[in-house]
Amino acid sequence: MLESDLDADGYLIDLDGTLIAGRTVLPDATWLLEQVRGRFVIVSNNAEHTPDQLARTLLGMGLAIDKDQLLLAGTAAIDTIAAEYPGASVLLLGSASLRTYARRRGLRIEVQGADIVLVARDRHFSYARLAAAAEALSDGAQLFVAAPDRNHPGANGEPVPETGALAAAILACVGPIPYRVIGKPEPALFEMGCARLGIAARDALMIGDNPETGGLGSRRIGMRFLRVERGEIRRARLLQVAV
Repeated sequence: MLESDLDADGYLIDLDGTLIAGRTVLPDATWLLEQVRGRFVIVSNNAEHTPDQLARTLLGMGLAIDKDQLLLAGTAAIDTIAAEYPGASVLLLGSASLRTYARRRGLRIEVQGADIVLVARDRHFSYARLAAAAEALSDGAQLFVAAPDRNHPGANGEPVPETGALAAAILACVGPIPYRVIGKPEPALFEMGCARLGIAARDALMIGDNPETGGLGSRRIGMRFLRVERGEIRRARLLQVAV
């Protein structure tokens, strides 16, 4: 990587596979955060934790990242619903912390009669929850999916189920209905990240390991993408995008 590859007004940085892998800090994470200090936002398809939770976890790993520098698909989806449908009744398939966050944003967390079904990463996903989601959608509820990822690699390379796998199970029940995705590669998180930094997409650089999420999403909005492999950011390749 050339020094000029990091020349941007602001930086959107992926988390898993770029800065960390599980509970391990990857080789160039600390170096990168020093280079872009004060000019970055972490943009992650994390659909389980809140920024407060994740900031504390990262601090325990030696990465001092403020909660306001964390833009996560799960809480971003809740923020989007709260802004567009204030006070809506939501069937939220996700963690207890996301349900608490949603209530604080003024949403009503319901099982029966929900206006919206929001699928996040739900470690307690069950037949009963699958049936409740299918029933709500068949009754006319809208479907939001926090992030499309179906799995991520575990500590030993095994597939760990993610939000997209749960959404796929629901869609297998109800058929090909319209739904809205907030996480990468859809534009919402990229746009939120640029807005938080106060810059245009063309002046930002996305740094990540996944060309199908960070790469595709950045290309769609005319943003450059620096592809990272095995956390070795100083050996990353800048992929040119056609605007």
